[in-house]
Amino acid sequence: MADEAALVAWTGPVATVFWGGGTPGLLAPRDLLKLGEIVRARLDGAAVEWTVELAPGSVTEARLAALREAGVTRLSLGVQSLQPALLDALGRRHTREQALRAYERVRAAGFASVNLDLIFAVPGQDESAWRADLRETAALGPDHISTYCLTFEEDTALWLKLSRGQVKRDVGTEARFYELTADELAAAGYAQYEISNFARPGHACRHNVATWRMHEWVGLGPGAASQHAGWRGANIADLDKWLALVAGGERMTEQRVRLTPALLAEDALIFGLRMNEGVNLPALRSRWPDAPWPAAEALAARFVAEGLAELTDGTLRLTPRGRLLADAVGGEILEKLSEPASA
Repeated sequence: MADEAALVAWTGPVATVFWGGGTPGLLAPRDLLKLGEIVRARLDGAAVEWTVELAPGSVTEARLAALREAGVTRLSLGVQSLQPALLDALGRRHTREQALRAYERVRAAGFASVNLDLIFAVPGQDESAWRADLRETAALGPDHISTYCLTFEEDTALWLKLSRGQVKRDVGTEARFYELTADELAAAGYAQYEISNFARPGHACRHNVATWRMHEWVGLGPGAASQHAGWRGANIADLDKWLALVAGGERMTEQRVRLTPALLAEDALIFGLRMNEGVNLPALRSRWPDAPWPAAEALAARFVAEGLAELTDGTLRLTPRGRLLADAVGGEILEKLSEPASA
């Protein structure tokens, strides 16, 4: 990673760091410290927020101590559920007891923010089980809770069951669970700031918010994505090929597209509308004046007319009904505003 970092020309301070999209917690403590040194060498001062994703089964006191020493401020635990039967249905390797013990260790280590991830609409999960997960998780007192509707990834055991008709998706149930989530977590003191994310004051994930607002980020390592220096792309996922490319001075070679004003404005709308605060259309137009704003404003007016959004002082926000249909809203924006990206 140090060799790849040396290939990136960036100026100014790095506000946030995020280790995730995989299993960084499987590294030995000494390797976590080494990675931390590589990151700190490129920081102009300390990062405001430094997040690491961990699976409950990988949490040890030694790893937590190494992460604290490296400068990590925020940990995200992929708990998924506290119900043994649902963990089994999801094929998770950790148990309820491991998840609770991992949370206790993380809290004792003194990180500034702790996030717990949950999944809903799992086959076999009824409303009472989901409510129990929400209430027990909130009672633990994390600073942030992320809740994701189950997705069926191709070539997984759940995907196989879906394709064979052994399990079925129920969109109505998914919607009820989503509405229940917002109500339960609001009552427990967690404010929703994005469709899947709830936080106590001051604990929203700054790194994610920056990406949703279409700021720049640099991804290092196999499979890592970047949006930087006028381009968006990803590193090749194969470790050996990635090493060979970096040795030859190449990175961000996959899915590489030029960042045009239209593309950035389109994505700022799609991801910005997922946030409860919405998007300020005049501000976006000021950032990317050459984007197709007449089409965007016509689409915004249609969303308002259909009850999917509200427009106040130039700020467009999804209504509760619009949040239930956020994927469809995003699809409409993609269809109406997209332009061919140049490679």
